[in-house]
Amino acid sequence: MRSMLSLLAVASMLLGVALPVAAQSYPSSPITLVIPLAPGDGTDVAGRTMAEALARLLKVAVVPINRPGGGMAIGTDSVVKAKKDGYTILITPNAALISGRIMNPDTVSYDPVKDLTHLGGATRTPVIVTVRGDAPWKSLPEMVEFAKKNPGKVRAATVGPGSIGHFSIEMINALTGAGMTSVPFKGGAPGMTALLGGHVEVGAFSVGATSGQLKSGAMRGLVVSSKSPAFPEIPTLTELGYRQNLPGIWFAFYGPAGMPAEVTKVLVAAIEKVVKDPAIAATLAPFGMVQDYTPPDKVLAEIREEHRVLEELARKAGLVK
Repeated sequence: MRSMLSLLAVASMLLGVALPVAAQSYPSSPITLVIPLAPGDGTDVAGRTMAEALARLLKVAVVPINRPGGGMAIGTDSVVKAKKDGYTILITPNAALISGRIMNPDTVSYDPVKDLTHLGGATRTPVIVTVRGDAPWKSLPEMVEFAKKNPGKVRAATVGPGSIGHFSIEMINALTGAGMTSVPFKGGAPGMTALLGGHVEVGAFSVGATSGQLKSGAMRGLVVSSKSPAFPEIPTLTELGYRQNLPGIWFAFYGPAGMPAEVTKVLVAAIEKVVKDPAIAATLAPFGMVQDYTPPDKVLAEIREEHRVLEELARKAGLVK
């Protein structure tokens, strides 16, 4: 009996340390980082840059996989449905989780609050509303005044319905009564070509996409969603006296809901360290990206608040029923 009790005690001790040791072994194999856009996109650049740093920190390969399509819903949904072991994670801009879901509820079946584990915000790319460098308007109030006096004469290029640029134009319309007409294009490049060619009067694009034209003077920025270190002279809406700022583009990391707490803890700590790395910030700065670490709980809060604001805006603008 005494020997049996001794064996049970030893077994209990062994079992007691088994789970922590297993948890500490994560990660022990390559991690897939899903990017729900095509190669070369801003999300792709940011994701691949930080994947390399995560791999060095975690001592396993972090493999970026592009899964574009469906307004980023295809790649995002693949992570929602992935194994909950921490070996498939996601980096995506807010449009995949918020504006895309508002505009296309039939194709976006996941709930970003319930169906994902929030691992931390990483990067922000301000949206700038621009005009040609030779446009007669030197400021947003001047452009708004012209638009009010000349209904239908100010057309704004965006990268399509439901994009952050599209919502930015609708927000300016809602706050100022400008009445700009949003003109969708299949990407930032054709939209900027149309603006420079005089086919539209205004554009709403990311800082990274427009920085070259802004620096050369071919374009002039009227308002920005958040202060850009590269263009500190361009004001935000609140600096101009309006009650809220334009929505910007921001990227965050996610995993499927229900991942083990021990695995989540490892990933959250690693992502925070990588996002705060000055070398990463310096690498992404030329693309108009600003590294801005956001803890998981604040990412969740930002999703909820931005969804509330943009859904209300979409209904008032008649974009959705």
